[in-house]
Amino acid sequence: MSKSLQEQLLKAGLGNAKKLNAIKKEKHKERVQAGKHGVVVNEASVLAEESRQAQINRDKELNRQKTEALAQKALAAQVKQIIELNSLPYKGEVAFNFTDGNLVKRLHVSSKIQQQLVKGLIAIARLGEHYHLIPIQVAEKILQRQPETIIVLNQQDEAMPEDDPYADFKIPDDLMW
Repeated sequence: MSKSLQEQLLKAGLGNAKKLNAIKKEKHKERVQAGKHGVVVNEASVLAEESRQAQINRDKELNRQKTEALAQKALAAQVKQIIELNSLPYKGEVAFNFTDGNLVKRLHVSSKIQQQLVKGLIAIARLGEHYHLIPIQVAEKILQRQPETIIVLNQQDEAMPEDDPYADFKIPDDLMW
């Protein structure tokens, strides 16, 4: 009842015994040769291994991207917290103009804060759509984490040039433009 396919084909007259024996001998030779030369190479297992390696590489790349995104998110939260904790009040009557990218923005500050901004003792940081005044030490910490957050950070001029032709002409403190 359970005849092999080869026997069924022979009985039906679709093949002959000579061809069947030749095919068996050829397959036997291939197995013997493969056994002598090493491991039998199975194409399906090679393709499966390549597919598995490709999937592992894709997974590693996705994990790296997720980790990088989480690190950026944590850094942004850290900067936000630093700015909110160290923000200085700045309401006043003097307009201080500064550039944010291509736009010119204006904050109304007191004259004391304006002088500190000009001298580089206070910096302006952007948090979302709002601007905050922060001390220079805090601004330096933020520059290490997210430099694009700091909008205005004037450099402190501690050394005056020696050959300044206007050194004898001091600018009055109460001069308003």
